[in-house]
Amino acid sequence: MAQSLDRLRESPSQTAGPYVHIGLTPNFCGIGDVYPNDLGAAMVNDKTRGERIGLRIRVLDGTGTPLKDALVEIWQADANGLYNSPAELRGTADPNFIGWGRCPTDMDTGLCTFDTIKPGRVPFSDGRLMAPHITLWIVARGINLGLHTRLYFSDEEEANGQDPILARIEHRVRVPTLIAERKGDIYVFDVHLQGEKETVFFDS
Repeated sequence: MAQSLDRLRESPSQTAGPYVHIGLTPNFCGIGDVYPNDLGAAMVNDKTRGERIGLRIRVLDGTGTPLKDALVEIWQADANGLYNSPAELRGTADPNFIGWGRCPTDMDTGLCTFDTIKPGRVPFSDGRLMAPHITLWIVARGINLGLHTRLYFSDEEEANGQDPILARIEHRVRVPTLIAERKGDIYVFDVHLQGEKETVFFDS
C-alpha cells in the first residue's frame, strides 16, 4: 500500500560546511594518514613544460571580506592547449602536468595559491581559439552548489579580445571580473560572490 506523502516536508537545504575540508583536504585539517598529500596539492614537477606561474586567489563576499573557509579547484590545459583527460582527442597532453588542482583558502588570510603553468589556447566548439584561461570551481559557506567561473590573464589582451566566451558576456563591464592581474610571475585574482563587482559565473 502506498504511503501518503501529504504530511512530509522538504528538509532544509544545507551548505557543505566543514565536511568539504575534512573530506577533500584532510591534511590541511590536521587529519593525517588518509593521503600522503592532499589530492590536487601539486600540479607540476621539474619536467613539466611551459611557463611556470603562480596563482593567488581570494574569494570575497558582498562586503569585500575574504572567505576563510572556501575551497577552490582549478582545471586547465597544458602549455600546448591539451587537456590531461581521456576525452582529449587532439593529441597527448604533457604527462608531467596534472592539469587539475585543489586548494583551501588560508584560515587567516583567505588566500589560496597554486603553482602551475600558463595554459595554451584551446579551440571553442566552432574551431575559434579561446584565450588562455583556467576554469575554477568554488565552494564555501552559503554556497549550496559549487560555482564555476574562469580566470583569464591580463597580459593576453589580443587573445582575450578574440575569445568567443568573453565576447558573449552580456554585460561587458563585468568582463574585467574574469581577468587576473600579473605581478611578476604571480597572477592575482579575486572572485566576487556579490556586489557591484560580482564575478561572472557559468552554468555547470
